[in-house]
Amino acid sequence: MSWNLEWLRTFRAIYETGTLSAAAQELFISQPGVSLHLNSLEAFTGYRLFDRSARKMVPTEKGKILYNYILEPLQKLETGEQHFHKRSQDERATISVGMCFETFQYTLEEHIAGLPFNLIIKFGEYPQMQQDLDNGLLDLIITPQKGSQQNLQYQPFSKEKLVLIAGSQTDTAALEALLRQDDIREAANLLKQQMWYSTAADMEHLKNFWLKHVGEHPGFSPNYIVPNISSIIRCLSHGAGFSVVPDFLCAEAIASGKIKLVWEGKTPVENILYFGTRKKTMYQEEIRRLEQLLKEKWETAAV
Repeated sequence: MSWNLEWLRTFRAIYETGTLSAAAQELFISQPGVSLHLNSLEAFTGYRLFDRSARKMVPTEKGKILYNYILEPLQKLETGEQHFHKRSQDERATISVGMCFETFQYTLEEHIAGLPFNLIIKFGEYPQMQQDLDNGLLDLIITPQKGSQQNLQYQPFSKEKLVLIAGSQTDTAALEALLRQDDIREAANLLKQQMWYSTAADMEHLKNFWLKHVGEHPGFSPNYIVPNISSIIRCLSHGAGFSVVPDFLCAEAIASGKIKLVWEGKTPVENILYFGTRKKTMYQEEIRRLEQLLKEKWETAAV
């Protein structure tokens, strides 16, 4: 058995960057892949090459010796690789982005064909997106939640406001009269008797809205759980019922009369939206272009 060249490349990247996540970013592989390479190399040599701390991988004496031994040969191999490898003139960067399905559909979907780089979109829960970003599996996330990973940074760029909407066929006269009278208790009792739509991923919208404006947990379950917010809007466009959704996702349907905006509350529930990125990335230009597209879409929706 002999050691693998990729183990040595990974070892050098960890040594020079100081963390597994930064090494993964530099090598364009996942953090679990970096850990696997390091574990294989340590098993082969029989030595611990780094002391693991909470913030940094600190090389041991054996690690320092190995680094000094392999550095020059690796540099020569990489110089040779650059000299003899003919790169395609059409080589394109590939950017991986994490966001919710509705955000993609509403903002980026129409622009994909015009992007000068490859794009991979991943849908999922926000904590997992943050972990994937930290591990180098994603390059950009759009999130209302900030994580605690030291390698990540968050830039606020917009807000989403949670609003109560109703289907086009919904009789809202009695409810609107109670809201005008500021009779929130009776309005809440009336709402509990209605048909409600939600998604499995966004039950928090209803809970947060109800807590803020009624002062208690909803105490009822939605009648219909559908795949996404776009489905809610389509269902309400042809029938009766209520839902709580972010305003920018339903603005067009409200403007066209497909659904009704019923209530924002006295003090609206607002979530700040962030661009999440790693502090160091090779894709600054591509990420900047995506961020600009998203900003323009949100600004348009706010007008």
